[in-house]
Amino acid sequence: MKATFGEYIRFLRTEKGFTLTQLAAKLDLDSANLSKIENGKRDFDEKRLVKLAKIFSLNLKELQNEYITDQIAKKIYETNCSKQLLKLAEEKAEYRRNLNKKSEKEKTI
Repeated sequence: MKATFGEYIRFLRTEKGFTLTQLAAKLDLDSANLSKIENGKRDFDEKRLVKLAKIFSLNLKELQNEYITDQIAKKIYETNCSKQLLKLAEEKAEYRRNLNKKSEKEKTI
């Protein structure tokens, strides 16, 4: 989705007809904080993803992916990453995956 996570929450909220106050109460937030989240001035607390998924009957894994990709995109934007830097980061991620696979194999032996 080409939207920030906050914009996505706003979309879900308005689609269901919830007011800021109604959704904020369901998430144990005040409406001012939810407004800041929707407007990109504050980050959504990852711990509330389970609640958000339940409120909107969403697949938790897909919602987590949406959240994580937004966090990654935000970091890329804030640090003005080059494509070369992103390529290096992907190589490091692959290295970590391989380390994890190796570690899992050793545990089963």
